[in-house]
Amino acid sequence: MTSSPRERRVSQRIGAIAESATLKVDAKAKALKAEGRPVIGFGAGEPDFPTPGYIVDAAVDAARDPKNHRYTPAGGLPELKAAIVAKTKRDSGLEVTPAQVLVTNGGKQAVYESFAAMLDPGDEVLLPAPYWTTYPECIQLAGGVAVEVFADETQDYKVTVDQLEAARTERSKVLLFVSPSNPTGAVYTSDEIRAIGAWAAEHGLWVVTDEIYEHLLYDGVETGSIATLCPEIADYTVVLNGVAKTYAMTGWRVGWMIGPADIVKAATNLQSHATSNVANVSQRAAIAALEGDLSAVDEMRTAFDRRRKTIVSMLNDIDGVVCPTPQGAFYAFPSVKGLLGKEHDGRVIDTSADLAEYILDKAEVAVVPGEAFGAPGYLRLSYALGDDDLVEGITRLQKLFA
Repeated sequence: MTSSPRERRVSQRIGAIAESATLKVDAKAKALKAEGRPVIGFGAGEPDFPTPGYIVDAAVDAARDPKNHRYTPAGGLPELKAAIVAKTKRDSGLEVTPAQVLVTNGGKQAVYESFAAMLDPGDEVLLPAPYWTTYPECIQLAGGVAVEVFADETQDYKVTVDQLEAARTERSKVLLFVSPSNPTGAVYTSDEIRAIGAWAAEHGLWVVTDEIYEHLLYDGVETGSIATLCPEIADYTVVLNGVAKTYAMTGWRVGWMIGPADIVKAATNLQSHATSNVANVSQRAAIAALEGDLSAVDEMRTAFDRRRKTIVSMLNDIDGVVCPTPQGAFYAFPSVKGLLGKEHDGRVIDTSADLAEYILDKAEVAVVPGEAFGAPGYLRLSYALGDDDLVEGITRLQKLFA
């Protein structure tokens, strides 16, 4: 007996998508706080700083200007595209034209539209894991197949050329490359990037590189953009970026993609039907951010560095937890395999997903389980929260597992 159209309520394509695990954890933490529980959230990758004042002032001025009350080009304000071109040359040494830039509603839209423009059904994307939870969903939505390539803490969460080559097939089209990494904070060195770029060039692969954490680097690590370090693949590289992390502008929803003009044009056509232009006030704010200096960014990075050292030290004081020191972004990604398969408060906890629930219930601390990132046995903790909350939250974990 066949089902009626009304019974087939949600399409298979959309029904197969998982909810964003990081946003789910953050929402649950906020809901518990609203009930009066003293929950400390390490879930969302969101700087706790306010957006710098000069950026807010630019937005206020823009809101009063009637020209920003109307539709503007779907691909982005020409002034913002020019600012992105200049910023890209300044920060990455990569020279592009405005025709190679698409301004998007946050970084996630840039991720999806890039893959939608590049992939045909069955095309494979080599996806280093642990990965940001949104990547495989965007690849699947675009009709592609994510091929995971896993690197654990013994490799500092960085995949090797040999691993990538072992995963490559005749259907491989794109390598997704992320440095600094969400969720691990891993940063590839310049030499490692050159080796991966040369391998991609040899095998005719495209590269999509997410560089949204480019300014959050620590310990003097020498790194760079794969499009600059490997000029032989620059014409086959799509660069993703945005203002969210660097300028504490997560709520403003401004990202972008940079790539070959034909890819960008295709993605722009898609966006013209999906959402049209990004909110003009947010675009004007982004112009102010990109044309300003990086002093506010330096202040935030100094705070993140201090918190990074604190959280790694405190996590490693917990028996059963091994936390490598991240060199970028603002995440710690400890292995908690030493806590699994053991009895906690009368119950045996076998998975990091169950462990995260146990931690929230018993310690009122919200963390994201590694399952969300293709890495069972790990947890992700953002240290983009206040120093006092960070210390209090990890102290609760230390007491819980003492």
